Amino acid sequence: MAKEAPTVTVAVDDSGGTARSIENDITGLDWAIPRAVQDVTGVDKAAIERLLLLSDFSLTMNGVFNDASNVSHDVLKTVASATASRTVTIVTSGQTLPNEVFITDYSMSRGSDGSLTWSAPAVLQSGTAPTWA
Repeated sequence: MAKEAPTVTVAVDDSGGTARSIENDITGLDWAIPRAVQDVTGVDKAAIERLLLLSDFSLTMNGVFNDASNVSHDVLKTVASATASRTVTIVTSGQTLPNEVFITDYSMSRGSDGSLTWSAPAVLQSGTAPTWA
């Protein structure tokens, strides 16, 4: 596949477990799939020796307030009271990255210009390594 600037779709489970497409409300999306590393360098080495450890996934969604039914506010408003994990699925250029996550915060901010925006970070919950499909 050639280089491109594809659109991104994002589906997030609501509190009832139904996937809702909220990408129209998202203005920024950052995700990472880091691996832990352990330094195992012995005193006999002249350079660092490491082991590759567990995979992780983190996500931060930023968006504009929309309280219509089944969109961002409706999906995220239960973050503080819900204890269940949620599936977040990111799709770009035919590549799909689903992860079971805990959304750890739903912060809102009203700017001096009157804009109402939100931010929602998430972390891997399932113990399943993130895998693009």
